[in-house]
Amino acid sequence: MFEIMPFDRRSYRMRPFDPFREMQEMQRAFWNTPAVSNGFRTDISETNDAYKLEAELPGFKKEDIKVDIDDDTLTIKAEHTESNDEQNDEGEYVRRERYYGSYSRSFNVSEIEVDGITAAYENGILTLNMPKKAPVKPESKHLEIL
Repeated sequence: MFEIMPFDRRSYRMRPFDPFREMQEMQRAFWNTPAVSNGFRTDISETNDAYKLEAELPGFKKEDIKVDIDDDTLTIKAEHTESNDEQNDEGEYVRRERYYGSYSRSFNVSEIEVDGITAAYENGILTLNMPKKAPVKPESKHLEIL
């Protein structure tokens, strides 16, 4: 019988069908995508007493960014709306362009002292300094034997 022979674009030749290799190539293509379309890049670093989160939000104004904390979830939202309208002398549109961009990411902050979080936005980078909660030591108790 005949075998399925996919075309290999890299070498311009036919090669035997190997489902394992095809699966590996699909996974490689998936994980090598540049960025998530509905997210933004973040870097999180840790010191002994705090975490530092840096989120890349170029092109946004400080007013476009909202940081909310609900229960143990910190959510960063950035929305930007832009409209470019050009009209001629009669008031008719020559060009009208609209752009809307919205990004959102959420993070678990159950180990963070929420009241101590500070935020700064400079040169397209949102920086959150988040102090860790002090470790809770269990109280030792002495039980009397009856």
